[in-house]
Amino acid sequence: MAAMIRVLIVDDDPLLRAGLKLMLGGAPDIRVVGEAGDGTGVTGLIERLAPDVVLMDIRMPNTDGLTATETVRRRPGAPEIIILTTFDADEHVLRALRAGAAGFVLKDTPPAEIVESVRRVAGGQPVLSPAVAKRLITRVAASGQDQRKTKAVNRLAGLNEREREIAVAVGEGKSNAEISATLYLSVPTVKTHVSRILTKLDLNNRVQIALLVHDAGLLHE
Repeated sequence: MAAMIRVLIVDDDPLLRAGLKLMLGGAPDIRVVGEAGDGTGVTGLIERLAPDVVLMDIRMPNTDGLTATETVRRRPGAPEIIILTTFDADEHVLRALRAGAAGFVLKDTPPAEIVESVRRVAGGQPVLSPAVAKRLITRVAASGQDQRKTKAVNRLAGLNEREREIAVAVGEGKSNAEISATLYLSVPTVKTHVSRILTKLDLNNRVQIALLVHDAGLLHE
């Protein structure tokens, strides 16, 4: 029997929380273990309830979801975080992703897709594809773009040639199997390289690799 996925819901809208609890509670492999109306005290709830996944709203009173995400993801053994958002807050989504969130879902996403997103994130797969990350970045104001590019290029300079190739492939949205076929490497070898890239760059997941590669200007539109 598969392990139960434990979920914590953090949103200031009680109706949305109730809807999410009802939606997720209908899945046989998911259990909602707690909820909160803002980001204050989320770390304490995580320590007490040990969720695998946190569904986190962005705009909340007191402590907002972005601040809470940054705080949570700095802690060892932190749960994965899915940001609940709308497309009119691209810059906020990017900040959350850079902080280590595993992805985002729109609040009007069909229930079955939200349930599947929780399963994917619990299984270590980001729910935000690199292609979507590219679109979000494109829509962000150009302010600070040159500075981001310089920082990204400097960080990627610490990778060797093979690691850079794989980082770019991740940024292009390729799976490990696709990278394996393209670069004539075994899938386990690709996985090892991806793990080393994450460690060298001090990143949490593939989405952050894609964001960094895009910032460095290494992807072709």
